[in-house]
Amino acid sequence: MTFFQLARRSAWRKPARTVLLMFSVAVAFVIYALMASFLAGSQGAEGASVNRLVVTNKAGKGQALPLSDLNQITGTKGVAASVYTARMRSFVTNEKNVVVVSAVDPQRMAAVMGEELGLSADMLTALDQARDRVLVGKALAQTQGWTVGQRISVTAFQTGKMDGTRDWNFEIAGIFEGNSAKVDTYFMIGRYDYFNATRARDKDSVDAFVIVPASGVDPGVLAPKIDALFANSAAPTKTQSEKQFLEAFVKQIADVGAIINLVVGAAFVTILMIVINTMAFAVRERTFEIGVLKTLGFSRGRIMGLILSETLFIFVVGGVLGVVVAGILSLFADPSIGLAFTPLVVLKAAAIIVALGILIGLLPAFNAMRMPIVNAFKSR
Repeated sequence: MTFFQLARRSAWRKPARTVLLMFSVAVAFVIYALMASFLAGSQGAEGASVNRLVVTNKAGKGQALPLSDLNQITGTKGVAASVYTARMRSFVTNEKNVVVVSAVDPQRMAAVMGEELGLSADMLTALDQARDRVLVGKALAQTQGWTVGQRISVTAFQTGKMDGTRDWNFEIAGIFEGNSAKVDTYFMIGRYDYFNATRARDKDSVDAFVIVPASGVDPGVLAPKIDALFANSAAPTKTQSEKQFLEAFVKQIADVGAIINLVVGAAFVTILMIVINTMAFAVRERTFEIGVLKTLGFSRGRIMGLILSETLFIFVVGGVLGVVVAGILSLFADPSIGLAFTPLVVLKAAAIIVALGILIGLLPAFNAMRMPIVNAFKSR
């Protein structure tokens, strides 16, 4: 019998207890993997670029910028491409079913984010054929059950039309999928010219400009140059990377990362206490056997390695099972939740599995290693 076979059989000494421990570990890692996937995909922050820059009003959320700022931005040395966007928050049927329309210049959007979003030439051509046409992201289309050619109606929360209503009607010209699972596709792309001509207020204004720096240009150097252009204007700007912008946007609602860390931390502390107590009890049960192993020539290091191997075995089986279950659940989750079950999530989970398996096994393993043979035989 090899050392690892001995460790595995020792772990299965009491199958019911081992199964319950593995189940507890699996539950903890289901929670971790789902929470980490949500954090990775929330608002598309995981797929956001650290090179693209977002220019917004320094006064904060909801404050617009004049469209005329575009001329100065595009004329700045180091700017390769730019697009302006006006966001319209709206809903379908009821106010809980929120959708967002980004009104843009389609050609500029294609130059800045076309490859990432998967905007084909055919989609852009179809969008150009009528001003009230939109491109819908795959996640949004799946959630709402929309198809190409369908006419849809959304109700804006705040953006009213010239006729006094807040109901906006569009025709779906195409569905974009994004080039990876990290890309947020839970929104629509509309034409700014139609949006600007139809809305009742805030004409010729935008919510943000998105900039692609030229090759070799440091975004960190370009950002303050953009802000310096408008430092003394009526609408000073704040320029930051797209990733920073989206992370800050999420934190305006709540510090999602802190909440997730608290939830996952609570789960792991609970598991830690359960498994440490159980493993310590299991070692005490086997006091005589440990004495026999030492008598047969097992060194202190091998005894310690045996107990650590048992704990690792339990954590690896339970942890892998939990991560697999979380991966399956993420496939069937509502696209609007924005779960991004990425390889990075799996790698982090694997590191935590190994770390906790070793950490939790240290105390009972150390006690078993230090146990004198005489004391072990007295327990019989």
